[in-house]
Amino acid sequence: MASNHSQKVEAIADHADADNDSSHVNAKSIVLSNEAKVEQANAHSLINPKKEITFTVGTNDIAEAAHQIADQKAKAAKAAEEQAAAEQAAAEQAAAEQAAAEKAQQEAQQAAQNAAAASAASAASASSSAATTASTETTTNKGTFKLSFYDPSVLGSGLGYGGVAANLSVFPKGTRLKITLSDGTVWYRTVNDTGSFAAGNPNQLDVAMPNSQIPSAGVLSATVEVVG
Repeated sequence: MASNHSQKVEAIADHADADNDSSHVNAKSIVLSNEAKVEQANAHSLINPKKEITFTVGTNDIAEAAHQIADQKAKAAKAAEEQAAAEQAAAEQAAAEQAAAEKAQQEAQQAAQNAAAASAASAASASSSAATTASTETTTNKGTFKLSFYDPSVLGSGLGYGGVAANLSVFPKGTRLKITLSDGTVWYRTVNDTGSFAAGNPNQLDVAMPNSQIPSAGVLSATVEVVG
């Protein structure tokens, strides 16, 4: 199909000077060439139509990027949930360990209190038993005696500090004495020695005691009883 341009060229060629054959022939050639080019162009357009750019949902780059973002958000949410669960578990474990430690401490304190109470009860029982024994012992009051003191180790004696020197005619050796001081302090001593003072002063006792414990007064008075 010839275009308007080719038609005009052909008309010009038809009206050319009849004597100018070469000009007519050239015009005809130009027309035919132009028609061929037009027909070729039309055929190319039919065979290769212009392609349009289309996006298919779910397959194009935009949709793919949206899917990737959604996946990243889901993974981030899952990671945050797992982290929160781990922190909660750690907090619960720490609370359980603290509760166990507090319970163990309370049990240890209770055990210590029970042991102290048992020890106190045992001491009270022993004291009560001693008091009962003392209250049931038989004693004979021998009156008031003067007390002097000496340290056997200084004198080179090996009799120890549980004895007392006395006039053997008043308290024979082996006699157990209960000596009560004016302030209520009670000593129990056994007669195991005599002294040079005994002949002239039978109402005096010489009590064995370390020098560091001898009363500063030097001489005291006490009520003396014979036990048993």
